Amino acid sequence: MEILERYQPPKLYQEEQTELISVIIAAYNIEAYIERGVRSVCEQTYANLEIIVVDDGSTDATGSILDELAEKDARIQVIHEDNGGLSHARNMGIARAHGNYIGFVDGDDWIDPNMYEMLFSALKDKRADLAVCRYRQISRTRTLDGSVDRAILFEGQEALQVYVEEREEYAIQNAAWNKLYRKELLEGNLFPEGRWYEDIVFATEALARAGRCIYLDIALYNYIIDREESIMNCRINSRTFTDQIPAYYEKTELLRNLGREDLALTHDYFFYKRLLLFYWELSGMEDSGGYMMRLAEILGKDRERAREAFRSQMADQRDRKKLKLFYKSPAAYCRKMRWDEQVVIPCKAKVKRIFRKE
Repeated sequence: MEILERYQPPKLYQEEQTELISVIIAAYNIEAYIERGVRSVCEQTYANLEIIVVDDGSTDATGSILDELAEKDARIQVIHEDNGGLSHARNMGIARAHGNYIGFVDGDDWIDPNMYEMLFSALKDKRADLAVCRYRQISRTRTLDGSVDRAILFEGQEALQVYVEEREEYAIQNAAWNKLYRKELLEGNLFPEGRWYEDIVFATEALARAGRCIYLDIALYNYIIDREESIMNCRINSRTFTDQIPAYYEKTELLRNLGREDLALTHDYFFYKRLLLFYWELSGMEDSGGYMMRLAEILGKDRERAREAFRSQMADQRDRKKLKLFYKSPAAYCRKMRWDEQVVIPCKAKVKRIFRKE
């Protein structure tokens, strides 16, 4: 891993923009957002784009808005499909793509004007297979932007390791949309159709295949985090059990098949830690008994694997104690979590404020 302070990808003038980039946008019932998202792609400083927008069976005005935009920009191709889900829409776009480089944008988000120029220039400059950028998290009340004036060049499976370790200082995560891929990374690596949390396995496979990855630590993608209809606003629901948890199991197997049992254990640590957190969150909600029982069954079935994962180098000693307490008494675990939330954490925060004043 090489840190490149104040790295700026070379400027690409129009005559240098000879490589075609295919940008795939999936859209479903987002009439209030889709024009902004598509226009942000049309207005890129890298102009040699093929913009493939898949209308996934929208029942509002999304489809007609897209048709109007396509009439104004010949680079836009609109595909109207029956509703098949996000994965189906993205796979449809991949099948139609002619570019040697592929990017994804969610239709309710938007991108900065220089995003694809920056990603493509960095990818070519560093002879990488994958380019990734930071993203802004935008809500109704605030915008989070952790941009730093640097880039990081990852070799081999270093980017995969950072991703599995969930390193917060890098935005190398499940999301498909803050990345530019060499098309070869997607050959045989399509999004699993018919389920949510489709990015989990896709991202793992792409990062495993990338021999070199360049990460730009500057936010170029704008991600909406508080749209009511968004899956990201539903922390725990039936999809957690039918889609999300199976995807995490599949990710574990993929890492094992790569010969990275160390990363499989690290991933499992974060996975079971997440299940413990889900259990605690559900304990304070009404009508959550069924979900709590299902989580307890999974943690009980995977007891030995969870204990092994919590002995990994990434595991925190406090988390080990929480897991041990849960297996001793789930009710006692919830009482401890509630005590920490209501008493311990506020007291620590108060002490910190006092010391700051002094």
